[in-house]
Amino acid sequence: MANAAEPTRAVGFLYPGYSAEDDYPRLEGILAEAGTEVRLPLVHTDIGEDAHRVDALLEMGSAGRLADKVAEVKEHGIQAVVWACTSASFVFGWDGAHEQVRELSATAGLPASSTSFAFAGAVRGLGAERVAIAATYPEDVGELFTGFLKAAGAEVVSMRGSGIITAAEVGTWGKDEVLALARGGDHPEAQAVLLPDTALHTAAWIPDLEETLGKPVLTANQVTAWEGLRLLDTKVRCPRLGTLFS
Repeated sequence: MANAAEPTRAVGFLYPGYSAEDDYPRLEGILAEAGTEVRLPLVHTDIGEDAHRVDALLEMGSAGRLADKVAEVKEHGIQAVVWACTSASFVFGWDGAHEQVRELSATAGLPASSTSFAFAGAVRGLGAERVAIAATYPEDVGELFTGFLKAAGAEVVSMRGSGIITAAEVGTWGKDEVLALARGGDHPEAQAVLLPDTALHTAAWIPDLEETLGKPVLTANQVTAWEGLRLLDTKVRCPRLGTLFS
């Protein structure tokens, strides 16, 4: 628990559009119940066209669109900022995603990261060498995530896309659809299964996902929060958020 005389630590999130943003107050509440007082304020970015398509994703994650909301998220008294999007970070490739984060950090004057790097760090944190990807995206976009993880040193044993074009549609999925996605994307050789879309609600169901698959599951909003805490140099034990937090 933070000392009452100290300001509560905060990491801000730039979140594209509107779909599963309510995962963040849910994550904040679960962390608070586990004894970690941290604020996770979120500001929506203008996404342009809502499409899991390379050209639209490159525009969605452009430096200008992120920079437009930096001042607003800094009003929440944050000490770090994370671009809470997977596809509109890994679509730039390993080097381009690094440049995206460097530009965000320079604009904000704060440590920064993105969901793609959160996944890379979380895979390393678990000690997982072989992973499977259960993606909502079309196959071509999912393969770009495969390439990103390989650049991070992970072996991707399988990638299954779902062909969903819009984040708005993904945001309507409930527990049954999320469990089916994870089961469909699992692989016997995978030591962990990754669900890489921040438009997907998962925060309430991580223990169910891991129990169903019998292995660690990493979801986009979960790892994004974990990465934010890492930027704050805050280690947390919270089994309700899965093996990653245990």
